[in-house]
Amino acid sequence: RTRAACVPGAAGIAGNSGFIYVRLENQCPPVRPRPPLAPCGLRSGVFFAVNVRVLMLKLPTCFVHLQGKGIFAKRDIRKGESIFTERPLISAQFLWNALYKYKACEYCMRSLETAEENAQRLSGKPGLSLPRPELCRVRPDLQQACPQCQVMYCSAECRQAALDQYHRALCLGGSHEDPDHPVNKLQEAWRNVHFPPETSSIMLMAKMVATVKQAQDKGRWQRLFSQFCCRSANEEEELAHKLLGEKFQGQLALLRGLFTTALYDEHLVRWFTPEGFCSLFSLVGTNGQGIGTSSLSQWVHACDALELPDQQREQLDAFIDQLYKDIEKETGDFLNCEGSGLFLLQSSCNHSCVPNGEASFPDNYFLLHLTALSDVRAGEEICISYLDCCQRDRSRHSRHKILRENYLFVCSCSKCTSQADEPDVTSDEEEDGEAEGETEDEMTDV
Repeated sequence: RTRAACVPGAAGIAGNSGFIYVRLENQCPPVRPRPPLAPCGLRSGVFFAVNVRVLMLKLPTCFVHLQGKGIFAKRDIRKGESIFTERPLISAQFLWNALYKYKACEYCMRSLETAEENAQRLSGKPGLSLPRPELCRVRPDLQQACPQCQVMYCSAECRQAALDQYHRALCLGGSHEDPDHPVNKLQEAWRNVHFPPETSSIMLMAKMVATVKQAQDKGRWQRLFSQFCCRSANEEEELAHKLLGEKFQGQLALLRGLFTTALYDEHLVRWFTPEGFCSLFSLVGTNGQGIGTSSLSQWVHACDALELPDQQREQLDAFIDQLYKDIEKETGDFLNCEGSGLFLLQSSCNHSCVPNGEASFPDNYFLLHLTALSDVRAGEEICISYLDCCQRDRSRHSRHKILRENYLFVCSCSKCTSQADEPDVTSDEEEDGEAEGETEDEMTDV
């Protein structure tokens, strides 16, 4: 069974989602997700960081194409060392993922199924029994539903945290199954224009509005959200986000109308204008960080950690290997509860095609860990990759195409600079996809 450190809990979580969120499992050899190791700890701060300083530059207009902020090491950091951990300001499960019965805590994204329930559903074998079920850490006895709309949480703490931040404004009450409720119509419209593999959720934007609605200090939350980059175009480089062009104006107008009907708030008038909605759309698309959780992977990790006699180890490994083959046959590569979140500190990390930092979710909920991929010297910038590991192996031309269309910049990292003299050709993988009629545009033209 192969392992890969760059696939810690779900596909594509190594970089921001950016409307591309290409699944690693679909392009690379299948790997087993790394499971969680620690409990939730919901009352911790937004993030914990002692190793870095954040540099935010105020640049003259003529230099606005330069990177405006970054994260730099305050001391030497060793390869494999944790640089910081951070909770998102908001997060949301992908809508198709939830519709397909991937059950996750509405607040922290923790998987709600037991490992056995998860394995039964994914393998299509309702009578399947997992050996050593005591290794599953899911606690159904602690789970709670919102008494009004029946949305599920992994604990009373998560239910209260959601209620305090945004759920009072978003709770559908007895209308949670009413297809004509404005929020349900908004979600259905999003699913109809944004098919799997998913990259983001309109509910991230909805939770931003709901959070400001509920907040006593509305200005504080607006200032926090304003720290995320939300440009829909880069005039200096003559770049525009690919999903905000004329081709998708019909979908954007539809979504904005439903978004306004469901969530309009007088304190956020700008967010509901055509320009403001595009900026909000771009904010979520370029800053959203993919999140993935799996109770089954947690159980597998616990099994791997057992000290067993050779024969028992071989039997357990054979069972697990066969289980993954059955899951692949029945379900394919969609193994995890998946969503995305907005992380204030992580979003300050600039991109490199040879990153020295990597985001992961080893605790099986929305707590992000940024870990050093190589030794980092004091004063050196810490960069992550907005591309997954397979995309980073593409040609310079292909990498630049993805970054221009989704993040509105031209990469000048050491790898791109060293390949500057290479011909502008598209990678074979991308050409194959285009030949088969595949595109990178996730919204459907209507």
